[in-house]
Amino acid sequence: MNYLKQILLPLVIISLVGWLFYHFYLAYQKPVDRIQGQIEAQQYSVSSKIAGRINKVLVRKGDIVERDQLIFTMLSPEIDAKLAQATAAERAAGAVKEQADAGARKQEIAAAESQWQKAKAAKELMEKTFTRLDNLFKEGVVSEQKRDEAFTQMKAAQFNEKSAYQMYQMAQEGARAETKKAAAEQEQMAAGVVAEVQAYQEETQIKSWHSGEVANVLLQEGELAPQGFPVVTIIDISDAWAVFHVKEIDLKRFEIGTKLDVLIPALGDTPYSFEVSHVAVMGEFATWKATSNNQGFDIRTFEIEARPTQPIAGLRVGMSMVVE
Repeated sequence: MNYLKQILLPLVIISLVGWLFYHFYLAYQKPVDRIQGQIEAQQYSVSSKIAGRINKVLVRKGDIVERDQLIFTMLSPEIDAKLAQATAAERAAGAVKEQADAGARKQEIAAAESQWQKAKAAKELMEKTFTRLDNLFKEGVVSEQKRDEAFTQMKAAQFNEKSAYQMYQMAQEGARAETKKAAAEQEQMAAGVVAEVQAYQEETQIKSWHSGEVANVLLQEGELAPQGFPVVTIIDISDAWAVFHVKEIDLKRFEIGTKLDVLIPALGDTPYSFEVSHVAVMGEFATWKATSNNQGFDIRTFEIEARPTQPIAGLRVGMSMVVE
């Protein structure tokens, strides 16, 4: 019995000393830094370039949408009216171009030729009349006044004949090259206006530019949507990252490319691998101020973004994350 006491007493004393030493050791150890943040993801707003009334909203919160999927439609009678006007203007410009390309009609050419032949006959008559009066003037039968009047009438008839011939040639040649070019440009301009209005009309059928999950629907059927207003917001959870803040004295541990073990409590106790992808300083409002200039200095706060190295099943925006 005494022998057992002699053995147990030292063991108890050694165990007690060891326990006290261990707890003293733990008490003087530097506590583990725990940094908390949250999960964020890329968010997209689906809106229209035109203002109008919402006709139909084809998605609800939580729906999974694909790229080019129809999200909502709009009513815009004003655009339909403008399209009708632009289409009519395009047809009118096309008719003008066809007229310029085709030139004058056969009847117009024939009428111009008749006017030329008429002026030509009048010119020949006045030339004969002047010749007769000139001979009579030389014989002293008529006065110089009569001769001059006949000469003037002959010149006028010659000018009329030339003018009528030029009009006849213009009718044969048709429109000038510049006129045809101007008509063609007018047609292209009208076609451009139609294309512009059609582009606006396509904006009444709004499709998603990205795949993701519908996070919010801000307007419903029948409500007016201003230009550029985000009617539906979509979150792409495949493009998610963790955001947390650290003091600049700890920044050396979070350089870009650093791998981190991140614990997401909502997904269990297994840590996930993240990689630091972005570091940015925050504003002055996030600066740690020293209470005394003799005891310390101001410390800036930096925002860290880290992206998962592998896809994480069940990850949601807003989940808390912890880095130790």
